[in-house]
Amino acid sequence: MQKIGTKMANPSSKKCLFLSLLSMFLFLQCMTTCIKASQEEYPKSQESDRVINLPGQPTSPSISQFSGYINVNQHHGRALFYWFFQAQSQWSNKPLLLWLNGGPGCSSVGYGAAAELGPLRVNKNGVGLHFNKYAWNKEANLLFVESPVGVGFSYTNTSSDFTKLDDGFVAEDAYNFLVNWLQRFPQFKTHDFFIAGESYAGHYVPQLAELVYDRNKDTSKYLKINLKGFIVGNPETDDYYDYKGLLEYAWSHTVVTDQHYDKAKQVCDFKSPNWSSECNIVMNQLFEKYNEIDIYNIYAPKCLTNSTSSLAHSSDSVNSLAKVSDYRLRRMRIFGGYDPCFSDYIEEYFNREDVQSSLHASIKGRTTNVKWKVCNGSILAEYNDTVFSILPIYTKLSKGGLKIWVYSGDADGRVPVLGSRYCIEALGLSLKSPWRSWYHNHQVGGRMVEYEGLTFVTVRGAGHLVPLNKPSEALSLIHSFLTGEPLPAHA
Repeated sequence: MQKIGTKMANPSSKKCLFLSLLSMFLFLQCMTTCIKASQEEYPKSQESDRVINLPGQPTSPSISQFSGYINVNQHHGRALFYWFFQAQSQWSNKPLLLWLNGGPGCSSVGYGAAAELGPLRVNKNGVGLHFNKYAWNKEANLLFVESPVGVGFSYTNTSSDFTKLDDGFVAEDAYNFLVNWLQRFPQFKTHDFFIAGESYAGHYVPQLAELVYDRNKDTSKYLKINLKGFIVGNPETDDYYDYKGLLEYAWSHTVVTDQHYDKAKQVCDFKSPNWSSECNIVMNQLFEKYNEIDIYNIYAPKCLTNSTSSLAHSSDSVNSLAKVSDYRLRRMRIFGGYDPCFSDYIEEYFNREDVQSSLHASIKGRTTNVKWKVCNGSILAEYNDTVFSILPIYTKLSKGGLKIWVYSGDADGRVPVLGSRYCIEALGLSLKSPWRSWYHNHQVGGRMVEYEGLTFVTVRGAGHLVPLNKPSEALSLIHSFLTGEPLPAHA
């Protein structure tokens, strides 16, 4: 009986052993596949840029982030600094969104990433970070780059580069950055690609989009980039319409008197690339009046801290403006989105050695070790204004089938909604959907109008930095832009 029982048990034991071996084989195969997939997702070339132990970062939620340098001109020793955040979910199915800040001279790390739409915002005491629940990496893989060289951590070892800074120079470097970044992160080469930015990035973004668009036509020579469109907020677009709108907005919102407004209309020819000395003086007086409030958000409380970074206009500059008429753009532009209240603690955070080490911003090869600033005044002073209007690019790219959105916080005095409306109307596009309100949380979020090839959206109560002033509305806006889902037409 024992023998019979043993013989009967053997097939079962062998079966169990076989199943155990099969299970272990499948487990090891799965582990090998998972490890291989992980290695494909994050090869060594990328892992070296991974950000870990960022000082003051909250422990949850987990954030996959990378930062470092991308060479854009090896011969000149020119490199741009980036900070990248993987989408919070389903990153492999979501687009890649590049964000640029303006100035010229302001950092997309200090503004876009750390104060507006990134997942990690610097605390008001400058000590640590907190999670931004309205971060745009809910909708896309977010890439911030400090451009041009001299901004933030980006640098060049060839000082003569700073004398060449203009829109064309910046666009070429940004294009080279993008190509080289995609070579380092090839898993994003096939993703839909969009470009976004605000203020003077109203020049940067369309010009980079045009460069990508043109070079995509010759894939034998250039990398194919899956560009789908761009979106710009409170953008400097056309000097004539922008300054016409700036003056009218200041008058219509009681910043300047009727007499001041009439005088400016009399002495200023905004169509001219060079203003008269009389125009320089009267426009500088307008900015002096804006010093009493926050030009970037006219209904917000004025910052009362004593910022060492402040670019407040001094009355001594009025006479100097009369002497050099071509200085007007540098003077009148000032820094797009500048706000000393958050600039101070952001600068404090990014100048910490442990923060720079974690972000891989301290490297050999930099010939100078300058203090990190939210905005670099020397870039603004050196920048060569060569492009009067971006509108021809809008015409070209809208006909080329790119998706183009312009949005405007309607409480911004610096690049006001009036100027943007003038710019868009000047394009002469066919109306697709008439002016209407859009809703957010059962309230009017703003207004919008759709043309063939372009959509214009206002954000009610937002200033120059829409994602900072109205983060929830801004998230809804970028969701609609990227997904094609319409902004709600009813409460």
